[in-house]
Amino acid sequence: MSSTHSSVARVEELQGRIGDVDPLVNAVCTPNPAALTEAARLDTERDDGRVRGPLHGVPVLVKDNIDTADLPTTAGSLALADQPPPPQDAPVVRRLREAGCVILAKTNLSEWANFRGSASSSGWSAYGGLTRNPYALNRSPGGSSSGSGAALAAGLAEYAIGTETSGSIVCPAALNGVVGLKPTVGLIPQQGIVPISHSQDTAGPMTRTVEQTAALLTVMAGGQLDYTEACRGTDLSDVRIGVPRGPLWGYSNGLDQVTERALELLSQCGATLVDHLSLPTPGGDEDQLHVLAHEMKGDLAAYLATRAPGGPRDLDDLIAFNKKHADQELQWFGQELFERAAATDGLESPVYVAARLTALRAGRDGIDNLLRDNQLDALVSPSYQPAWTIDLVNGDHVTGSSSSHAALAGYPLLSVPSGLVSGLPVGLTISGTARSEVTLIRLAHAFETARIAADGPFPTPEFRQWV
Repeated sequence: MSSTHSSVARVEELQGRIGDVDPLVNAVCTPNPAALTEAARLDTERDDGRVRGPLHGVPVLVKDNIDTADLPTTAGSLALADQPPPPQDAPVVRRLREAGCVILAKTNLSEWANFRGSASSSGWSAYGGLTRNPYALNRSPGGSSSGSGAALAAGLAEYAIGTETSGSIVCPAALNGVVGLKPTVGLIPQQGIVPISHSQDTAGPMTRTVEQTAALLTVMAGGQLDYTEACRGTDLSDVRIGVPRGPLWGYSNGLDQVTERALELLSQCGATLVDHLSLPTPGGDEDQLHVLAHEMKGDLAAYLATRAPGGPRDLDDLIAFNKKHADQELQWFGQELFERAAATDGLESPVYVAARLTALRAGRDGIDNLLRDNQLDALVSPSYQPAWTIDLVNGDHVTGSSSSHAALAGYPLLSVPSGLVSGLPVGLTISGTARSEVTLIRLAHAFETARIAADGPFPTPEFRQWV
């Protein structure tokens, strides 16, 4: 990195842009006051001939439910805002620092990763306020990794970390026109991440391009595999891709049209498309909520036990805090999901065991059987509808999504920008079986290259209201 492209220069540039642009978007909730010091140290290392890797000196944004020992970790809640920072970095943050990344700031999120109340609005938290979509300031950035997605679209960084339980990376990636990968659960350590569900939670990379996502995943996953090697051109003549229709299509006409165009581009790359397939309908919302509620009770208590004494220790403490501070915490939606989780009776409960079995049958069995029976390498589907209008009173207006089956299975999926609908970004989801990230990245990179060659890059957001 030359002196004109030093880490210090890049951090200064991004800090200036955050100051100029973020008041419109509100994606950053906690800047890192030591970012320039960290960047200077890394520039000195580079000048001395020590380069830690491809991301040496690169600024990265981190979602505010991932532990950083030098910055608060709040999950968007005032209950954690006044607590000391966590005693140590989450393993994934430690890997970022060891690779030479600069933690530029923490990003806002949907409070408690969108699992507190049933009528929540993505991008709102009592601690961070309301994040907006840079393409349309009155429209949702998606969630729960709202700030990470919106910040990338707004040009506040090129690399960010999100987390996903069901859609929390791929949704904001799609709505903000960026790349987001939810890895296989377990590929990246879960420790030090404010949890909902150990069977579904994972951190994942969010970036401007597929190759950047591959580079960031390489670091997050421990560096044993270089995922950037999967970014190798557009020839997909040896690939078979399944197109499940059914519940994964039909919830947005504009999105469906853009996705049909995406299928044409994949076919032009040489891929064999096996169309009009179907996945089993996931278990009802009640079954999915049973899994998340039962796991959250114990998982969250275990996490809170790692924080400083004197803070909340379980869901009952958090529920009581929210009631005491209802004018701030409960002003837009309630905490029905917290209360439901607090009332569960452990992972030996027949209700939980049955619901988890249903989830695995619909998710893992559904995906694996479809891939095996049709000799497929991956599946593609529309990601999420174009960004809906922000409605704090009634909450989100999500008409459909691509994330449920992979969430239930703990399997990976990747959203890559596919086009625009009335000026709003939409994405293509590529998914597969466990540990198929190399395949997903290869397909996404080929599609990204073909789409940009055919249609050009996405326009720069104009930071204005939209119809």
